[in-house]
Amino acid sequence: MGKPKAPRRLAENEAMAKGNRLRISWQKLNLVAQLIRGKKADRAVHMLQFSNKRIARDVKKVLESAIANAENNHGLDVDKLYVKEAHVGPALVMKRFIAKSKGRAGRIIKPFANITVVVHEPPAPEAAPAEAKEAA
Repeated sequence: MGKPKAPRRLAENEAMAKGNRLRISWQKLNLVAQLIRGKKADRAVHMLQFSNKRIARDVKKVLESAIANAENNHGLDVDKLYVKEAHVGPALVMKRFIAKSKGRAGRIIKPFANITVVVHEPPAPEAAPAEAKEAA
């Protein structure tokens, strides 16, 4: 007897991947996340591949993981996927010190951030029923 299975938080046409404790501030990570929000998944991968930002490589890995989750775990069509969400938040902050003159100490802050990418496949447009056209 184990724990009951947790209910699915996403819709059936969505898949998610997370990147935890990426070594960058959340503000800088959010600049890259803004590039891919609302874009088609394959276009977002290309944008990240040619981005000059250092963290774009890690965001690309998370996005590719979300695409793979959609294909393998949920059976979604990769060609129809869009980036629904790319939200960023702060993680831990490492604090270090550096010796300064006159016996003082300076603080060095090394922030980390998390990113969550949700991709979704939009529902297929339903064909208008033929009976409705004939009645009109």
